[in-house]
Parts: sequence; C-alpha cells; structure tokens
Amino acid sequence: MTAEALSAHHVGLTVTDLEETLAFYRDVLGLSVADRFSVGGEAFADAVGIEGASADFAHLEADGVRIELVEYDPEARGSPAAGLNQPGASHVGLSVDDLESFYETLPDDVPTISEPRTSETGTTILFLRDPEGNLIEVLEA
Repeated sequence: MTAEALSAHHVGLTVTDLEETLAFYRDVLGLSVADRFSVGGEAFADAVGIEGASADFAHLEADGVRIELVEYDPEARGSPAAGLNQPGASHVGLSVDDLESFYETLPDDVPTISEPRTSETGTTILFLRDPEGNLIEVLEA
C-alpha cells in the first residue's frame, strides 16, 4: 500500500509519427489537443531508461480522460501485440451515443476489425486501428 492515494492521469501510446497520429485522433475521432511539448536531457533519459532519449508529446482530451501520444528519439523497432487476447495487448476505449452513425462517418481508409456488433452484455462495440496500428474500442453502452 502506498502512503499517498493514486489517481489516474493519462493513458499513453508510443507512436512513430506523432503528426500523422495526432491528426487522426484530432480530425477523425474529434478529440481536442490539450497540450504539446518536448522533453529531453539526462534526467528524462534516466527516468525512461533509454540512453540519450528525448520525446515529443501531444495530450488529447476525451471527456475527462487524457490520451498521451509520444514519439521517442531514438526510436525502437518492434510491434505491439497484434490481438486483444495477447498478453501485453492494450487499447483505448472511447464511447459515443450512436455507434452506427459514428461508424458511417468514418473515412473509408480507417481499418476496422468488424462492423459494429452488440455483445451479449448489450454493449455495441467497434474496434478500429489508428495510423500506428494501435487498437481503439468505440462503444455504445
């Protein structure tokens, strides 16, 4: 148990092209940009455990949830787990009032796993991928 209570601050996604990914979250998903900044220096590199690291950040607001996009230099190569059932897999969850309308307005080049589907819990869900391949769940409860 920690001495001080924790509270959520943000959900972070590491990307290789901050500008393209930021444009997707802002222009396609309609999230607002709350902040943009860069960080570097020895303290940052030590904190993230990457020699000589610096990074560019964009924070987006999604109804009280902050999504942090970060592009590192140096960039590592690798890919996140491909499927949701893989250990370490992650996704960002966003909700809408009308998922069918949202789905119909998605640009044709946005990859989705399927059309909206209603699960046995009664929640309608849609999984799509951002330009970096990160999974985003859009749901209508």
